[in-house]
Parts: sequence; structure tokens; C-alpha cells
Amino acid sequence: MVELKTDTSIDAMYEAGQVVGQALTAVRKVADVGVSLLELDEVAREVLRAAGATSPFLGYRPSFAPVPFPAVICTSVNDAIVHGIPTGYRLRDGDLVSIDCGAELGGWAGDSAISFTVGTPRPADVRLIETAERALTAGIEAAVVGNRIGDIAHAIGSVCRTAGYGIPDGFGGHGIGRKMHEDPSVPNEGRPGRGMPLRHGLVLAIEPMLVASGKDDYHAAPDGWTLRTNDGSRAAHVEHTVAITDAGPRVLTAREAL
Repeated sequence: MVELKTDTSIDAMYEAGQVVGQALTAVRKVADVGVSLLELDEVAREVLRAAGATSPFLGYRPSFAPVPFPAVICTSVNDAIVHGIPTGYRLRDGDLVSIDCGAELGGWAGDSAISFTVGTPRPADVRLIETAERALTAGIEAAVVGNRIGDIAHAIGSVCRTAGYGIPDGFGGHGIGRKMHEDPSVPNEGRPGRGMPLRHGLVLAIEPMLVASGKDDYHAAPDGWTLRTNDGSRAAHVEHTVAITDAGPRVLTAREAL
């Protein structure tokens, strides 16, 4: 069932979204060569603790997962697309890193993700990340009253495909509210004018995922969580929680420039 949020609820979700933005900003500031993924997770945990928020990621166990997720952020490096589990791996010069983070505050959830490079960036990685950000912007711009879910999907997919990138099959955005994952699903590719109409009060997590090689296939790593590209090519993942309002899309996880 799809729940339309009141303006008061959207304001409350903005507060949760700001905690997510603060956590991602804090993680990005300390991410450097030699820093471990577990250290990044601890940075995010401290931001959540200081804000009085909890993590919808920690302990989350969907039907496909062999174990509950053990962290408050997903850390996906290089050929990992999404859902990477933080480990003792220490970041290396040139790594492409995607960080996904969520927060629950006052009974409402926020969800957002960023991608960036550590140390000396590869030009191909910079282009991949910039395209992911453009796809996210296009998806947000299509999230207006009167459009449909398919218009968001088409906007994202058009940017990705035009640039020659792959889109992992079956993964995309979702509704969000009292729970991190709610209806409806928001594909990263689709036909315009199709799907559920967008109405004031609908809140969505819009999240493009791009594969550098242009291929869409992937596999689950032995940990049962991390999704990796089949050919070892790099991937990027970006995300914002967005409220659809009569005044236009409102980004609830907006953060300071990184």
C-alpha cells in the first residue's frame, strides 16, 4: 500500500534526512587512503548517536540475506555496486567508493547515498560519478505532481544509457516513510507516462546505479549482501530521499557540498 504523507510528516522526514546528510558528509571528510571501511562505519554511528537517531540498516534482514546487516552504512568499493559490508579493508589510492546511509528519527526514515574517489581519481571514474549525479538530478526533476513513476525511471535511464553505462537489472529506488522500504518501486529505467501517478505527499528514495562497462549483469558476493559487477568493472551509486509536493520536488536528504 502506498501512503501519502502530510506536510507535517514530510517536515519530520526532513529532520531524519538531515541526519543522513550529516553522516554522509562526516564519512566523506574522513575517507582517505589508509582509512578502513569499519572506521567509516564508526564515524556514521557517532553522527547517528549524537542526533538521537537509529539505523534502519543495522540488523536489517530481507528474505535474500543470509545474515542481518551488521553496520549502519553500506560501503561498496570499485566493482561493488551496492550493499557492501564494512570490513577492515583500508582504502587505496584511486578507489571508487559508494556509501549508502539511512537514519530513523521520530518514527520516520531517511535514505541517501554518495559516490566519490579516494586519492588520485581516474578520469573514467570521475565521468561515471558525474553521470550518476546527472541521472539523479534528472530523476528528481521528473518527480513532479502529474507525472508518473515511469517518467522518473525514463529520466534516469536516458542519462545512463546515453552515456553508455549499464543499469543493474531489478534494482532501483523505493517509497520511504515509517519504514526504509515502502511501496512503490522506482525503476532506474522505464517508459515515460507509465506507472503510478505522482501525487502530493508521495515520498521516494531515488537511486541511480551505474556500471562502467555498459553491462547490466551482476552477482552476489559470498557474504550474501554485496552485489558486484560480473566483469569487474566499476560502479557508482547515488541517492536522495525526495518528497513530491505541489510546489515541486523537495530533497529531504540535502547536504552541504562535499
